[in-house]
This record gives sequence, structure tokens and C-alpha cells, in this order.
Amino acid sequence: MEIRAPEEQEEGTRSQVLRWLKAVGQSVSEHEPLIELETDKVTVEVAAPASGVLAEIIKGEREEVAPGELLGRIRPAAAEEPSDHAAPQRAAARAAAPAAAAAAAAPAGRARAADRERLSPAVRRLLSERGLDPGQVRGTGEGGRITVDDVLQHTPASGPAAAVAPQTGEAAACAESAIAVRRVPHTAVRRRIAARMVESLLHTAPHVTTVFEIDLGAVLEHRQRHRQEFAGRGVSLTLTAYFVRAAVAAIGAVPEANSRWGDEALEIYETVNFGIGTAAPEGLVAPVLRGAEALDLEQTARGIETLVQRAREGRLTPQDVRGGTFTLSNHGVSGSLFATPIILYPGQAAILGVGKLEKRPVVVQVGDEERIEIRPRCYATLTIDHRVMDGERANRFMQVFAERLAGWRD
Repeated sequence: MEIRAPEEQEEGTRSQVLRWLKAVGQSVSEHEPLIELETDKVTVEVAAPASGVLAEIIKGEREEVAPGELLGRIRPAAAEEPSDHAAPQRAAARAAAPAAAAAAAAPAGRARAADRERLSPAVRRLLSERGLDPGQVRGTGEGGRITVDDVLQHTPASGPAAAVAPQTGEAAACAESAIAVRRVPHTAVRRRIAARMVESLLHTAPHVTTVFEIDLGAVLEHRQRHRQEFAGRGVSLTLTAYFVRAAVAAIGAVPEANSRWGDEALEIYETVNFGIGTAAPEGLVAPVLRGAEALDLEQTARGIETLVQRAREGRLTPQDVRGGTFTLSNHGVSGSLFATPIILYPGQAAILGVGKLEKRPVVVQVGDEERIEIRPRCYATLTIDHRVMDGERANRFMQVFAERLAGWRD
């Protein structure tokens, strides 16, 4: 039985084998996760197409994979060994040595392997990148399951064992300056992000950014009044939901913000598929909230919460990140005041950035009198493809966005 990469894949998306979850010779069950493929945007698990024994690995770790390409083969459990004894040996040579060693480990090792089967792909990847065994990390999830936050918050023991040993190769080349290096191979996601940034900024779209300051007093008051009500219905009312609703209103006033440049014409999207920039274990991703123009505040908040949770747990599917027409980067959640330019996503004409919320002194007009008040404010930026719209249209977008937030009403 052949094991093949998924056929459905967004045009231009690349994949590589992140890891095999089984070694050659191990039993597998139908629909059991067998391989992790890392695409430009998400990690995808390939399940076993049938039960049997993993007979051959065609594509090893870090090898590039095309849609539908042959990855390996499964032999039915009752089938006899093939007469060509060299084939299994060649297959075993391609398999990852750590996986084979784990299969032959002592009982304690088998216990750790059993624990690993309960881990999400994102947690397994973080443990591997940090050189940690699941037994070293205290799990706080359901039933003691290890979560992404558990790995990120884990502090290795101090002492000689925790020190980074000198390395050879590239590290040796740094001996002259007495600086050692540690190689961290680029993931497919990181390489693709880098390529897209260079392509977008230097070769595709001339970027221009406009900056506005937004008053969030009305939004915070509304959120305070309705937060418990939303929580009672199982929805977390975040500021991002308000930003999305205000941006949809601004797109209504400036439709070209939700478009893409074509050689012959500007193609304005009929629907708003809103990408939500999210920091995930594999890097920045933008899961898509589809049909945002037809949603209300509660539906928006619920959709965002679902997408962000799946992104942070490494459970996004390729479909979750396809088809975005406009993107929000709420970089203020990590302390940034404003960022410019934020790089445009391919096929989009604009990206909105929102910075950190702060209380600031502001001069306000009250009748004929000016006075200083402390107000909750943030900076917001709109980076545009300057071929699509000029500064006046970008500023009009931001005016509507700012007015919608400053004058928020039920």
C-alpha cells in the first residue's frame, strides 16, 4: 500500500517531511498519524492508509515533497517478507536513527514513547527543537498532557550539563573571534516567510504606510459592559474582534483595500476573508476568518478565538490559511507601539497593524475650552500596495476605522 502526500495544496505552497512517527518494521494502524509534513504555513499529519507494517520510507526528513508524491509503503501484516532483502535495508537506512533507537529502548523508553503519542505535533516539534524529553516537562493540560505553554515555560536545570558545548564545522570557523555558534536549520515556514518578505517588499508591491492614533475609550466601555454576557455564551470578547469589525466598515468605504493588483485590472474581492496574524509555534501564521462582512461582533469574536486557539496548538489545516483577502497584525499584544512597514501578503493590497494600548495625555476640546485628559490610545498603521491606491484613499480607510472605534455603540 502506497503512502502519498496530500493532493490538495494551494498553488505555490511547498512541503517537506518534518518527521516520520514510525520506523521501518513497526506496526501501523489504519488512520493512525504516520508522517508530519511541514508546509509553508502549517504542519499537516499524514495518516496511514491501511493497517500493516511500515515497509519502506521513500522520502526522509527535510526532503522536499510535491503534492501526491510517494512517501513510503506499508506491507500488510500477514504478507511474507519480500525476496529482495536489500530493499528493507535501503529503507531502514533512510529512516531516522532516533526513531529506530526509541523503538528498541528499555521499558522506561517505551513509557516515554507512549507519552509522546499523546502530544500534539506542535508540542513534539518544540520538544525536539529544545532537545527535551517529555519526562522533563511538567504537563498542565487535561490528564497531565503537555501543552505548548508548558514547553515554552520550561526552564532547563542550571549547571555544567546545561552548558552549550563547543561545536565543530561552522563553529570552528569562529574560533578566531572566540565565538561559538549553534546551527538551527530553517523550517519550511521560516524559509517561505523570508522569501515572501523579500519578494513582496523588493520585487512585487511598492509599500507605503500611513499611521493614525486611535482612541479606544468607547470600545473599552462597551467591552466592560458586555464581557460577562459574552463569556456566559462561551465567547471571549477580545479587542481584536472590535478591530476586525471596524476594518470591515472601512473596507465598505474603501473597497480597493480588499483587492489585488492584476496586470490588466484591479480585482476587488466580493467577500472579506480576514487573515488574523497569530504567533504560532512554527512562526507567524494568518488563519482566515471567512465572510467577515456578514458576521456580527459575537460571531467575529467566536471565530477569532477558534482560529487562534488552533494556531497556537499547531492544529491548523491548509484550508484554515487559504484565501485571505485582507490581514490584521495585532502586534501590540507583544508590546510593540507600531510597526512599519508590515509586509503585504501575496494577493492582497493592504495589511492593518494595531499597536499596544496605552493611557496617554491628550488635549481634548470641551465646548470652547481645551483641556488635558488621560485617554486609552493606540497607534494603527495601514500598509498598502501603492499601485492599488494612493495616500488619500489609505487615509480615508483609516479615518473610517478610527471613527468607528472612537464612537463605538451597541
